[in-house]
Parts: sequence; C-alpha cells; structure tokens
Amino acid sequence: MEKSDIEDLRARVGCAAVLEHEGFAIDLKESTRRAVKFRRADEIVIVIHADKGWFDARSDAKGDVFALASYLLGVGFTDALAAVGDLVAFQPKTPSWKGPAGRPRETGSVSDRWAYRRSPWRTSATWTYLRQCRGLPWQVVSAAIEAGILREGPFGSMWAKHVDETGSVIGWEERGPEWRGFSTGGAKSLFRFGKVNARRICVTEAAIDALSLAAIEAIRLDTLYVSTGGGWSPLTAQALAILAARENAHLVAATDNDVQGEVFADRIRQMAALAGCDFSRLRPRCEDWNEALKAMREKGALLHTRTAHQR
Repeated sequence: MEKSDIEDLRARVGCAAVLEHEGFAIDLKESTRRAVKFRRADEIVIVIHADKGWFDARSDAKGDVFALASYLLGVGFTDALAAVGDLVAFQPKTPSWKGPAGRPRETGSVSDRWAYRRSPWRTSATWTYLRQCRGLPWQVVSAAIEAGILREGPFGSMWAKHVDETGSVIGWEERGPEWRGFSTGGAKSLFRFGKVNARRICVTEAAIDALSLAAIEAIRLDTLYVSTGGGWSPLTAQALAILAARENAHLVAATDNDVQGEVFADRIRQMAALAGCDFSRLRPRCEDWNEALKAMREKGALLHTRTAHQR
C-alpha cells in the first residue's frame, strides 16, 4: 500500500470505529468533547485529537488508528492496515453531547476570561448547582469561594481553577448540570483547596471530588486537597512531584474506586517512592467522592464541617 493510501485510510477511519467494532462503548458521564472514554469490561481507552489519537488509561500504550488496531487485535502493522480498511464503511455512534445551547465562543486570554467571571454567591446558579446537585455543604462552598478558586460559569456551571507553581491561573475544570469539560486554550495542572503548605496532600481526579472529600473529612487543617482534572499532563506530574518533595510530605491517592482510579493511584505510589515520602491509598465507598458524599447525606450522616481558608 502506498503512503498516500495509508494517509487516506487514516483520515477516513477514526479510533472510535475500531473500538466500537471491538465491543467498546462510550462512557458519556466520564467523557468530554476532546477526550472520549470507551469501556469494555475493565478496559478503558481514551480517544483524543478529534478521533485520530488514543491512549490506554491503564498503561503507556497510545498512538493512531493503526496502532490501536494492532494493540487490540495483537497483530502487526500489515494486519492492522487490513483491519482498519475493513471499517471504511463502518459508522460508529456519535456521542449525544449536551453542552449548553448557545455556549459563547471563548475570546481573550485564559487569565482575562477568568478575571471577567464573578465569584459565585449565595442564591447564584453555581451556588445552587454545588449545594443542591452536588450536595456540598455551604461551609465548603463558602471556603472555596473565599479562597478565590471558583467562578460562576455560563448556564449554571462551575469553573474550578488550575494554577501553575506561581499561583497564576492556567485553566479550569468546567462542571454543570448538563456540561463537563475543561477551559478552551487552558492547561491542566492542579486544582488546589486547603492549606497551601500542608504536609498531607490528597490527590483526586476532579475538583468536585476534592471538595467532596474535604467535606467528608471536615476540611482537615493539615491537608491540601488537589485535583488532576481527570488527566495526567506533564504539568500535573511536575506539580505533584514538587509537592511530594516537601519535607515530611504524605501523598494520599484519593482517586476513584475504579480501574482508572487504580492506575492513577499506582502512578502516585511510584511518585511517592521516588520522592521518598509517605504514601497511602484512600478509596471512596462509591465510585467517586461526590457519590460517597451524597450517599452519606441520604443516610442522614451529619457533616460537622469547620471553615478553612487557604493561607
């Protein structure tokens, strides 16, 4: 096959087609437009780059559509070409995204867009979303607002700030009743809530989970609650390595109670071992910490949450 034919085949067949043909299904709850999660039993593959790239959430495997076919089928490049060629007419299901209708086009720098947005306030749409839909205690929401790490997003959504090592905003997680994503043009590092110089660092996969764990633990004053935003970027790894290098640091892998959570937890364990710091694994009783928090509320468990601020 000529190189031009290979490129044409790569353009015509996406990774989603290969995955769906092999029995994977989209996990809409855990997907965004730019990172679509596919599951098959306990296997997880994330499709990126507008369906042209992928990576295995449990390993370092990644690549293009041919590498994916080779990886899933256990065959060489020639057989992978043939397998992908057989899918030219295959039409995978298109995710039914429910992003906010009329979502405004993003203009301006990341820092300018963040500064333009108001902090949530009592009775605001974001406050209502966090309190009623996510079940967060008012003390936690108020502390996060006072720390300057939340913004009122469009259509009742929440923006949760990711910062670099200087504390400057470089992006934000976006969560709302019908929306899940990350800031356009932003970069993932860490969302941080709690005592900045804390010895104990609890690492979660989402800002909502970081705030939920803080609520469950009554905002421990010796703890910094952080979120990777569901990813593991070089900036995230660098930020965690700096935290692990602190004197008497204690890394807590408070990631989700699923396969991907265990993969992230193992990475955190390796990071702690490399830094020579303490490590522990903390699992939610449900799939994630927000579900665990809501389950506690349904059972009538009282959350005596004290107010804490970043210092």
